Amino acid sequence: MDSESSLKLPLIDFSNLESGGPKWELAKAQVKEALEEFGCFEASFDKVPVEVRKGLFEALEELFNLPLETKLRNVSQKPFHGYVGQYPMAPLFESMGVDDSTIPQKVQDFTNILWPQGNPTFSKVMETYSQQLAELDEMVRRMVLESLGVEKYLEEHLESTNYLLRVMKYKGTESNYETKIGLHSHTDKNIVTILYQNHVQGLQVKTKDGKWINFQPSPDSFVAMIGDSFHFGWGFLI
Repeated sequence: MDSESSLKLPLIDFSNLESGGPKWELAKAQVKEALEEFGCFEASFDKVPVEVRKGLFEALEELFNLPLETKLRNVSQKPFHGYVGQYPMAPLFESMGVDDSTIPQKVQDFTNILWPQGNPTFSKVMETYSQQLAELDEMVRRMVLESLGVEKYLEEHLESTNYLLRVMKYKGTESNYETKIGLHSHTDKNIVTILYQNHVQGLQVKTKDGKWINFQPSPDSFVAMIGDSFHFGWGFLI
């Protein structure tokens, strides 16, 4: 898809924020503006250390290198929560899901399915990453509810939240004649989706006026996507 090279997602700093402080209020205004314009934004967030991010990608390489029959043990009754892959329409794409990934026992249960003998290094990095990134998710939700004037429902909203850590792999193509699309264009139905990718460019975001933005990934930032959630709530057309 052709992209507009001059367009970039807004970058918002979420490091060292205190609720109600001046930096918080500035970031909250930037979040509101970004969601109204793009439905998403790039978030700078320093709570996930370099060693955790590095360990995450090492763990994912180990995970996706498992035999297919092992990966197929990751099953779920919820759509896209278990193993997804081997689809003719998306031959380069695989994904797996860790339900309730902020709960240590749930991560351990997922690990035991794939490694009956145990894999404590894998469990620890997945658990740590999920818990640290949940802090960013909570800040985004808090800012949104404050902007809407309904922050009194925050605790009830957070208590009803569960986290899915969905990990994805896009295989490289072997020739110039093969498709280079990992997934066709789509929207996410989650309330909030936070993406973190290795340093290979691939994500494109469509603006409300039909232009495509090529996202340049950074090792120090994440993409928070909330467009679908506010399609009706704030009158967004994403």
